[in-house]
Amino acid sequence: MTRIQKEKLFSKALGFLTLFACSILAFILFAVFSRGFSAFSWEFISSEATDFGAQGGILYQIFGTLLLMFASITICLPIALGTALYQSEYLKSSFFQKAFKIFMASLNGMPTIVLGLAGYLFFGKFLGIGVSWLTGALILAAMILPTAHAAILEAIETLPEHYQETGISLGLKPNQRILAVVIPHSVYGIVTGALLGLARAGGETAAIMFTATAFSGVSIPQSITEPVATLQTHILILAQEATNPTALANAWGAASVLLGIVFFLILGAKSVRSRLSWEPEQ
Repeated sequence: MTRIQKEKLFSKALGFLTLFACSILAFILFAVFSRGFSAFSWEFISSEATDFGAQGGILYQIFGTLLLMFASITICLPIALGTALYQSEYLKSSFFQKAFKIFMASLNGMPTIVLGLAGYLFFGKFLGIGVSWLTGALILAAMILPTAHAAILEAIETLPEHYQETGISLGLKPNQRILAVVIPHSVYGIVTGALLGLARAGGETAAIMFTATAFSGVSIPQSITEPVATLQTHILILAQEATNPTALANAWGAASVLLGIVFFLILGAKSVRSRLSWEPEQ
Protein backbone atom coordinates (compact mmCIF):
# COMPACT_ATOMS: atom_id res chain seq x y z
CA MET A 1 0.00 0.00 0.00
CA THR A 2 1.42 3.35 -1.03
CA ARG A 3 1.79 6.36 1.28
CA ILE A 4 -1.05 8.19 -0.53
CA GLN A 5 -3.38 5.21 -0.13
CA LYS A 6 -2.53 4.98 3.57
CA GLU A 7 -3.25 8.69 3.98
CA LYS A 8 -6.64 8.34 2.27
CA LEU A 9 -7.51 5.29 4.36
CA PHE A 10 -6.52 7.13 7.53
CA SER A 11 -8.59 10.21 6.65
CA LYS A 12 -11.63 8.05 5.80
CA ALA A 13 -11.29 6.21 9.12
CA LEU A 14 -11.20 9.50 11.00
CA GLY A 15 -14.18 10.74 9.02
CA PHE A 16 -16.14 7.59 9.86
CA LEU A 17 -15.36 7.94 13.58
CA THR A 18 -16.43 11.59 13.49
CA LEU A 19 -19.66 10.70 11.71
CA PHE A 20 -20.29 7.91 14.19
CA ALA A 21 -19.87 10.26 17.16
CA CYS A 22 -22.18 12.84 15.59
CA SER A 23 -24.73 10.12 14.85
CA ILE A 24 -24.85 9.14 18.52
CA LEU A 25 -25.64 12.73 19.50
CA ALA A 26 -28.21 13.06 16.71
CA PHE A 27 -29.91 9.84 17.81
CA ILE A 28 -30.13 11.00 21.43
CA LEU A 29 -31.53 14.38 20.45
CA PHE A 30 -34.07 12.82 18.10
CA ALA A 31 -35.14 10.21 20.67
CA VAL A 32 -35.63 12.77 23.44
CA PHE A 33 -37.28 15.58 21.51
CA SER A 34 -39.52 13.35 19.37
CA ARG A 35 -40.92 11.64 22.46
CA GLY A 36 -41.08 14.76 24.57
CA PHE A 37 -42.88 16.83 21.95
CA SER A 38 -46.29 15.34 22.81
CA ALA A 39 -46.07 16.59 26.41
CA PHE A 40 -44.41 19.91 25.67
CA SER A 41 -46.66 22.98 26.01
CA TRP A 42 -46.82 26.26 27.87
CA GLU A 43 -49.15 24.66 30.42
CA PHE A 44 -46.62 21.88 30.95
CA ILE A 45 -43.89 24.41 31.74
CA SER A 46 -45.98 26.80 33.83
CA SER A 47 -48.04 24.43 36.02
CA GLU A 48 -47.10 22.31 39.00
CA ALA A 49 -46.93 18.54 39.02
CA THR A 50 -49.80 16.47 40.39
CA ASP A 51 -50.31 12.78 41.14
CA PHE A 52 -46.61 12.43 42.10
CA GLY A 53 -45.57 13.93 38.77
CA ALA A 54 -47.59 11.62 36.56
CA GLN A 55 -49.92 14.52 35.75
CA GLY A 56 -49.49 18.28 35.52
CA GLY A 57 -46.38 20.23 34.66
CA ILE A 58 -42.82 20.88 35.81
CA LEU A 59 -42.85 24.47 37.08
CA TYR A 60 -41.27 23.75 40.45
CA GLN A 61 -38.85 21.24 38.94
CA ILE A 62 -37.52 23.90 36.57
CA PHE A 63 -37.24 26.37 39.44
CA GLY A 64 -35.39 23.88 41.65
CA THR A 65 -32.99 22.92 38.88
CA LEU A 66 -32.15 26.54 38.07
CA LEU A 67 -31.81 27.37 41.77
CA LEU A 68 -29.25 24.61 42.30
CA MET A 69 -27.38 25.51 39.13
CA PHE A 70 -27.03 29.23 39.81
CA ALA A 71 -26.41 28.81 43.55
CA SER A 72 -23.61 26.33 42.82
CA ILE A 73 -21.90 28.58 40.26
CA THR A 74 -22.24 31.58 42.60
CA ILE A 75 -20.34 29.59 45.24
CA CYS A 76 -17.89 28.02 42.80
CA LEU A 77 -16.88 30.94 40.58
CA PRO A 78 -15.00 33.06 43.16
CA ILE A 79 -13.10 29.95 44.30
CA ALA A 80 -12.28 28.93 40.72
CA LEU A 81 -11.11 32.45 39.90
CA GLY A 82 -8.98 32.60 43.04
CA THR A 83 -7.33 29.23 42.46
CA ALA A 84 -6.65 30.02 38.79
CA LEU A 85 -5.10 33.39 39.67
CA TYR A 86 -2.98 31.86 42.43
CA GLN A 87 -1.77 29.06 40.18
CA SER A 88 -0.84 31.40 37.34
CA GLU A 89 0.48 34.41 39.24
CA TYR A 90 1.87 33.17 42.56
CA LEU A 91 2.50 29.43 42.40
CA LYS A 92 5.95 29.29 40.78
CA SER A 93 7.22 25.93 42.08
CA SER A 94 6.99 23.26 39.36
CA PHE A 95 6.44 20.60 42.05
CA PHE A 96 3.43 22.38 43.53
CA GLN A 97 2.15 23.19 40.04
CA LYS A 98 2.11 19.48 39.19
CA ALA A 99 0.63 18.58 42.57
CA PHE A 100 -2.16 21.10 42.15
CA LYS A 101 -2.94 19.83 38.63
CA ILE A 102 -3.14 16.27 39.99
CA PHE A 103 -5.47 17.49 42.73
CA MET A 104 -7.80 19.16 40.23
CA ALA A 105 -7.73 16.15 37.92
CA SER A 106 -8.57 13.85 40.83
CA LEU A 107 -11.45 16.08 41.91
CA ASN A 108 -12.73 16.18 38.34
CA GLY A 109 -12.59 12.39 38.09
CA MET A 110 -14.29 11.78 41.44
CA PRO A 111 -17.46 9.67 41.02
CA THR A 112 -20.37 11.99 41.62
CA ILE A 113 -22.19 9.54 43.87
CA VAL A 114 -19.11 9.43 46.14
CA LEU A 115 -18.85 13.21 46.08
CA GLY A 116 -22.53 13.44 46.98
CA LEU A 117 -22.12 11.01 49.87
CA ALA A 118 -19.05 12.79 51.26
CA GLY A 119 -20.70 16.17 50.79
CA TYR A 120 -23.83 15.04 52.60
CA LEU A 121 -21.79 13.69 55.54
CA PHE A 122 -19.97 17.02 55.85
CA PHE A 123 -22.56 19.64 54.90
CA GLY A 124 -25.74 17.74 55.75
CA LYS A 125 -24.69 15.89 58.89
CA PHE A 126 -21.62 17.61 60.36
CA LEU A 127 -22.76 21.18 59.62
CA GLY A 128 -26.40 20.27 60.24
CA ILE A 129 -27.84 21.67 56.99
CA GLY A 130 -29.59 18.39 56.22
CA VAL A 131 -31.26 17.49 52.94
CA SER A 132 -31.61 20.94 51.40
CA TRP A 133 -30.95 22.92 48.27
CA LEU A 134 -27.97 24.58 49.97
CA THR A 135 -26.36 21.19 50.61
CA GLY A 136 -26.89 20.30 46.96
CA ALA A 137 -25.49 23.64 45.78
CA LEU A 138 -22.34 23.21 47.89
CA ILE A 139 -21.79 19.68 46.57
CA LEU A 140 -22.35 20.80 42.97
CA ALA A 141 -19.97 23.73 43.52
CA ALA A 142 -17.21 21.28 44.51
CA MET A 143 -18.06 19.07 41.53
CA ILE A 144 -17.90 21.84 38.91
CA LEU A 145 -14.85 23.59 40.41
CA PRO A 146 -12.30 21.84 38.11
CA THR A 147 -14.34 22.73 35.00
CA ALA A 148 -14.58 26.42 35.88
CA HIS A 149 -10.96 26.51 37.06
CA ALA A 150 -9.65 25.03 33.79
CA ALA A 151 -11.57 27.50 31.61
CA ILE A 152 -10.42 30.52 33.64
CA LEU A 153 -6.81 29.31 33.80
CA GLU A 154 -6.74 28.83 30.02
CA ALA A 155 -7.91 32.41 29.51
CA ILE A 156 -5.26 33.75 31.89
CA GLU A 157 -2.44 31.70 30.34
CA THR A 158 -3.37 32.78 26.79
CA LEU A 159 -3.32 36.45 27.79
CA PRO A 160 -0.86 38.27 25.48
CA GLU A 161 2.48 38.71 27.21
CA HIS A 162 2.66 42.43 26.44
CA TYR A 163 -0.30 43.06 28.75
CA GLN A 164 1.66 41.66 31.68
CA GLU A 165 4.82 43.46 30.61
CA THR A 166 2.97 46.76 30.43
CA GLY A 167 1.66 46.30 33.96
CA ILE A 168 5.14 45.46 35.26
CA SER A 169 6.69 48.45 33.46
CA LEU A 170 4.14 50.71 35.13
CA GLY A 171 5.28 49.45 38.51
CA LEU A 172 2.08 47.64 39.36
CA LYS A 173 2.25 45.17 42.22
CA PRO A 174 0.95 41.64 41.55
CA ASN A 175 -2.42 42.32 43.15
CA GLN A 176 -2.77 45.59 41.23
CA ARG A 177 -1.80 43.85 37.97
CA ILE A 178 -4.38 41.15 38.59
CA LEU A 179 -7.16 43.67 39.17
CA ALA A 180 -6.17 46.07 36.38
CA VAL A 181 -4.90 43.71 33.69
CA VAL A 182 -5.50 39.99 34.20
CA ILE A 183 -9.14 39.87 35.29
CA PRO A 184 -10.52 42.47 32.82
CA HIS A 185 -8.82 40.74 29.88
CA SER A 186 -9.81 37.24 31.05
CA VAL A 187 -13.50 37.99 31.33
CA TYR A 188 -14.38 35.69 28.43
CA GLY A 189 -12.70 32.77 30.17
CA ILE A 190 -14.53 33.58 33.38
CA VAL A 191 -17.88 33.64 31.58
CA THR A 192 -16.99 30.44 29.72
CA GLY A 193 -16.10 28.71 32.97
CA ALA A 194 -19.37 29.83 34.51
CA LEU A 195 -21.46 28.59 31.59
CA LEU A 196 -19.67 25.24 31.36
CA GLY A 197 -20.02 24.82 35.11
CA LEU A 198 -23.73 25.58 34.88
CA ALA A 199 -24.13 23.05 32.07
CA ARG A 200 -22.40 20.31 34.06
CA ALA A 201 -24.39 21.11 37.19
CA GLY A 202 -27.60 20.97 35.16
CA GLY A 203 -26.86 17.45 34.00
CA GLU A 204 -26.08 16.00 37.42
CA THR A 205 -28.42 13.59 39.21
CA ALA A 206 -26.53 11.28 41.57
CA ALA A 207 -24.91 14.00 43.68
CA ILE A 208 -28.20 15.75 44.47
CA MET A 209 -30.65 12.84 44.46
CA PHE A 210 -30.39 12.15 48.20
CA THR A 211 -28.84 15.44 49.36
CA ALA A 212 -30.98 18.24 47.97
CA THR A 213 -34.17 17.00 46.35
CA ALA A 214 -37.59 15.66 47.24
CA PHE A 215 -39.54 13.54 44.80
CA SER A 216 -42.87 15.25 45.45
CA GLY A 217 -44.73 17.60 47.77
CA VAL A 218 -42.36 20.59 47.58
CA SER A 219 -42.68 23.93 45.84
CA ILE A 220 -40.52 27.03 46.28
CA PRO A 221 -38.27 26.65 49.36
CA GLN A 222 -38.82 29.18 52.12
CA SER A 223 -35.41 28.68 53.73
CA ILE A 224 -31.94 27.38 52.97
CA THR A 225 -32.62 24.12 54.80
CA GLU A 226 -35.53 22.98 52.60
CA PRO A 227 -35.22 20.58 49.64
CA VAL A 228 -36.36 21.33 46.12
CA ALA A 229 -37.85 19.41 43.23
CA THR A 230 -35.58 19.07 40.20
CA LEU A 231 -35.95 17.94 36.62
CA GLN A 232 -33.32 15.25 37.11
CA THR A 233 -35.08 13.41 39.93
CA HIS A 234 -38.46 14.06 38.31
CA ILE A 235 -37.31 12.25 35.17
CA LEU A 236 -35.82 9.42 37.22
CA ILE A 237 -39.09 8.77 39.07
CA LEU A 238 -41.38 9.06 36.05
CA ALA A 239 -39.13 6.85 33.91
CA GLN A 240 -40.00 3.96 36.24
CA GLU A 241 -43.71 4.28 35.41
CA ALA A 242 -43.46 2.09 32.32
CA THR A 243 -47.15 1.17 32.40
CA ASN A 244 -48.36 4.78 32.52
CA PRO A 245 -48.08 6.43 29.07
CA THR A 246 -48.87 9.90 30.46
CA ALA A 247 -46.10 9.63 33.06
CA LEU A 248 -43.63 8.47 30.42
CA ALA A 249 -44.62 11.32 28.12
CA ASN A 250 -44.07 13.78 30.99
CA ALA A 251 -40.67 12.20 31.64
CA TRP A 252 -39.65 12.72 28.02
CA GLY A 253 -41.03 16.28 28.12
CA ALA A 254 -39.00 17.07 31.25
CA ALA A 255 -35.93 15.52 29.61
CA SER A 256 -36.43 17.79 26.58
CA VAL A 257 -36.54 20.87 28.80
CA LEU A 258 -33.44 19.81 30.75
CA LEU A 259 -31.55 18.98 27.56
CA GLY A 260 -32.56 22.33 26.09
CA ILE A 261 -31.21 24.19 29.14
CA VAL A 262 -27.91 22.32 29.04
CA PHE A 263 -27.46 22.78 25.30
CA PHE A 264 -28.24 26.48 25.55
CA LEU A 265 -25.49 26.87 28.15
CA ILE A 266 -22.98 24.80 26.15
CA LEU A 267 -23.62 26.80 22.99
CA GLY A 268 -23.24 29.98 25.00
CA ALA A 269 -19.91 28.74 26.37
CA LYS A 270 -18.69 27.83 22.87
CA SER A 271 -19.67 31.25 21.58
CA VAL A 272 -17.77 32.96 24.37
CA ARG A 273 -14.77 30.62 24.04
CA SER A 274 -14.42 31.56 20.36
CA ARG A 275 -13.62 35.08 21.54
CA LEU A 276 -10.88 34.12 23.97
CA SER A 277 -8.26 35.54 21.62
CA TRP A 278 -10.06 38.86 21.56
CA GLU A 279 -7.88 41.91 22.05
CA PRO A 280 -9.00 45.53 22.24
CA GLU A 281 -8.03 47.79 19.40
CA GLN A 282 -4.75 49.64 19.92
